Amino acid sequence: MPQFHRSAQHEFYTFLYCHNNTSLKKQSTMGTLTNVTTHLDQRINIILDAIPEAKCSGVSVRYIPDTRMNWYVLRASYGREDRAFEFMVGDGTYAYVAKHYVKKIVNGKAKRVLENLIPNLLFVYTTSAKADCYIKNTPSLSFLSYYYNHFSQQGEKNPPLIVPNYEMENFILATQGRSEHLMVVTPKQCHFKGGETVRVIEGAFKGVEGHVARVAGQQRVVVNISNIGLVSTAYIPTAFLQTI
Repeated sequence: MPQFHRSAQHEFYTFLYCHNNTSLKKQSTMGTLTNVTTHLDQRINIILDAIPEAKCSGVSVRYIPDTRMNWYVLRASYGREDRAFEFMVGDGTYAYVAKHYVKKIVNGKAKRVLENLIPNLLFVYTTSAKADCYIKNTPSLSFLSYYYNHFSQQGEKNPPLIVPNYEMENFILATQGRSEHLMVVTPKQCHFKGGETVRVIEGAFKGVEGHVARVAGQQRVVVNISNIGLVSTAYIPTAFLQTI
C-alpha cells in the first residue's frame, strides 16, 4: 500500500471523504461550502491523528484511505477474531477488533480484563478480491465468514456487509480508548435528546460524532454502525459537546 506525506494524505482524504458522505455532499451548496470544508478539515486532522495503527508480533499497519478498498465485516466462529486479526495484520492488511475493559473477580480479586466489545466480529479494510481470498482460499482462516447485509440483495443473495468509511472511522474513534464504560446498546436503552448530531470536542472521546442520549442514567453520545447496532460512549458533559 502506498505511503503518503501528511499533506498529500490530507488532500486525498478530503476527496475521498466528500465522495463517500452523501449528507455532506447535499450540504455543499454555495451558502454552506465554507462550513463543510472547515468541518472536513477538523475531522480529517482528528482521524489522521487518532486512528491507531494495527499491531501484532512486531508488525504494524497504518490506516490509509483508498478508493479501491472497503470496510468488510467478517464473522469468526468460536471467538477467534483475535487470531484472524493477527494473521491479517501480519499479511499487511488493516484490521480492527473493538475492545473494552470489564471489571471481573479473578481468584477473589477485582481486576480489569480486556474483552472484545462485539464478540466474533472483525472489521477489515481491504479490496473485494483480498477479502474473498481470506474467506475462500486461506486454510488458516477457515473459521471466517462474511457478515451479510440482510437489508440488501444482489440477485437472490445478500451481499457482504460494507460499513461506510465515515461510520467505521467514527466507531474506531469511539472505541479505540477501550473505555470500560463503552456499551453496545439497543434503541430501547437510549433516551435520545432531540435529533441533532453532535461532536465531542474535549476529553477521551474527542472527535466522535453521534446523537446525545441518556443511557444507564448518564448522558452519552451514541454511535451508529449500519446494520450492526449502536455503541454508546462513557458519560459526556454538555460542555464537551458541539452541535453540528
